[in-house]
Amino acid sequence: MTKTNAAQSFINVGERTNVTGSAKFRKLIEQNDYQGALTVARQQVEAGAQIIDINMDEGLLDSERAMTTFLNMIASEPDISRVPVMIDSSKWSVIEAGLKCVQGKAIVNSISMKEGEGPFLEQARKVLRYGAAVVVMAFDEQGQADTIERKVSICSRAYELLTEKVGFPPEDIIFDPNIFAIATGIEEHNGYGIAFIEATRQIKEKFPLVHISGGVSNLSFSFRGNEPVREAMHSVFLYHAIQAGMDMGIVNAGQLAVYDDIPAELRELCEDVILNRRADGTDRLLESAQRYKGEGGVKAKEKDLRWREASVEDRLSHALVHGITDFIEADTEEARQSCPSHCTSSKAR
Repeated sequence: MTKTNAAQSFINVGERTNVTGSAKFRKLIEQNDYQGALTVARQQVEAGAQIIDINMDEGLLDSERAMTTFLNMIASEPDISRVPVMIDSSKWSVIEAGLKCVQGKAIVNSISMKEGEGPFLEQARKVLRYGAAVVVMAFDEQGQADTIERKVSICSRAYELLTEKVGFPPEDIIFDPNIFAIATGIEEHNGYGIAFIEATRQIKEKFPLVHISGGVSNLSFSFRGNEPVREAMHSVFLYHAIQAGMDMGIVNAGQLAVYDDIPAELRELCEDVILNRRADGTDRLLESAQRYKGEGGVKAKEKDLRWREASVEDRLSHALVHGITDFIEADTEEARQSCPSHCTSSKAR
């Protein structure tokens, strides 16, 4: 697969319908404002999410009731229900409650071997009976995998169990080899980004039919409050991880910078940290981070209209890359009219 094709096949999983990751969504659910919560889901789909991850794991919530209520409401919203749902919970009872009411093929997020093979196989068989796909964490009885070797070893063991003992279709297996925070100031964390990328490459080489996913926002946790730097880190990380075989990711679909649009200096600083290319990478990024903090992240795609001065071919290319649909009909018509006469005559024949 070429780099271009790899990027085109990447699936964005919207992360904002998650009470543990979005304060806004959590407040809406706590206040029983499910219509407001539906708006959050709708915004994620409109921003480009091809799957929405739903998590109701909050101590003061009746998580099972919240999950089923929200999923039942989504089912009656065609502009949201047109994308699949990822049922995300650390509680199996919440996952199963969601599976009982979701329409179409769902994705379970997640199961793991942290409690041993017995519970893992039992849950996998139930997921298979419900016809769902499953996210499998790189997590076993010894804990979460943080090295390349552990990530690949745990995923290989899980693959063997799922395919040979459960009969799980490989194409319905989604491995999550754990994205951990980097640039934390702790030296052993410096290799976490490249460990995920390299483990992804090896897992896809061994098991080409499986998918690879991860929670991308975990990577930049050290820079919370500095959205421009976080967005740049996510974009740079995905640029390399997708080439290695990552084909899904839990992201804020409306806040992903285009790799080529990141300022060259910031892009290089992020790559130094993510790929662990130099020992002082974290210090250099921290020193420069404040200079980017006030730039407001990814600029509103429709606000800067200088690109409208380019040729129609360049305008169409820009619109496709940045997801801008406001001018697509006019530009397409202009391109059609500028087509040489032989194009029209050929079509007529």
